[in-house]
Amino acid sequence: MRTTALKLWIALAIVLMFAAAAAQGQQNQNRADNELHILPVQGNIYMLLGAGGNITVSSGFDGTLLVDTGSAQMSDKVLASVKQLATMLTASTYPASPCVGVRCPGGFGSGAFNQWGWTSPAINTIISSPRPVKPIRYIINTGIDPDHSGGNPKIAKAGVTFTGGNVARGPGGSGESAEVWAFETVLNRMTEGKVTEAAWPTDTYYTNSYKFTAFFNGEGIQLFHVPAAHTDGDTIVYFRYSDVISAGDVFSIASYPVIDVAKGGTIQGTIDGLNKILDIAIPQFRSQGGTYIIPGHGRLCDEGDVANYRNMVVKIRDRIEDMIKSGMTLQQVKAAKPTMDYDGRYGSPDAFIEAVYKNLSQKP
Repeated sequence: MRTTALKLWIALAIVLMFAAAAAQGQQNQNRADNELHILPVQGNIYMLLGAGGNITVSSGFDGTLLVDTGSAQMSDKVLASVKQLATMLTASTYPASPCVGVRCPGGFGSGAFNQWGWTSPAINTIISSPRPVKPIRYIINTGIDPDHSGGNPKIAKAGVTFTGGNVARGPGGSGESAEVWAFETVLNRMTEGKVTEAAWPTDTYYTNSYKFTAFFNGEGIQLFHVPAAHTDGDTIVYFRYSDVISAGDVFSIASYPVIDVAKGGTIQGTIDGLNKILDIAIPQFRSQGGTYIIPGHGRLCDEGDVANYRNMVVKIRDRIEDMIKSGMTLQQVKAAKPTMDYDGRYGSPDAFIEAVYKNLSQKP
């Protein structure tokens, strides 16, 4: 009897332990501490989480480039985090400047510097001073949504546009404010929607892809337009040396795809966008590692994550398409639960199913 009771108590303790762990995991998964977190990715690239949409940061010798700016209410925290990162990476103290040649005091290469510092206290003060923090020079918006572009006004204003000669593209020709890049339909929709002018892109591109005309922080940067995916103005940003893709809401692993039909989004464009990411990415080993992908929302990913997500989207698209061909209404499609095997991972599918149904029901 005593042995049986002991076994029951042990079994109950194990159940309670797993229940507590599950509850804690759920709390951590849904926790919103309203703080920003910086994740080193690879190369020059860092991922800033917690500002609304994920922000990609390139910080180095040439300054700082941001892909997206998060929501407006998080602008001050984004600026503080970006400055902290830039200070850590580029504002270290000046290294000693040794004498060149065999006749330097103290031996070859020692110059006037020794283990106790320079002979001049004034020079010691200058040497120990940190470099000025490199400014924010470029912002690239992957789309129009306020959780990705809401911080444009304040964050762009804190930046600087460097130009040659007497030409400056900042407000009033002063060179103030960072350049803000986006696909041209983002600017069109912002003006039509009466978004504050301070949030508008200062520069746009209109081709399928656009290469920045010079290296930034030692690497080439390429913008790819993905037509009719999340919206009609989506941009994927590829950092070619660091081998990192910033995908925006073309790929957002925290939920089912958000297809904004009113702004030109489509299910086929979403699939095409995911395939574009897979075309660019190169895995290190069996779809793992190699090119890293920063999604619009959610954790850092690699090619395997994008492939699995693409396969899920294609399966659900095909299921809904077959249901439409059989004459089912939207409510009947929802009742049939074509996403049931993925709902535990991606949450409520209602908006996704409605967008896909609307896309596929339209007559060509």
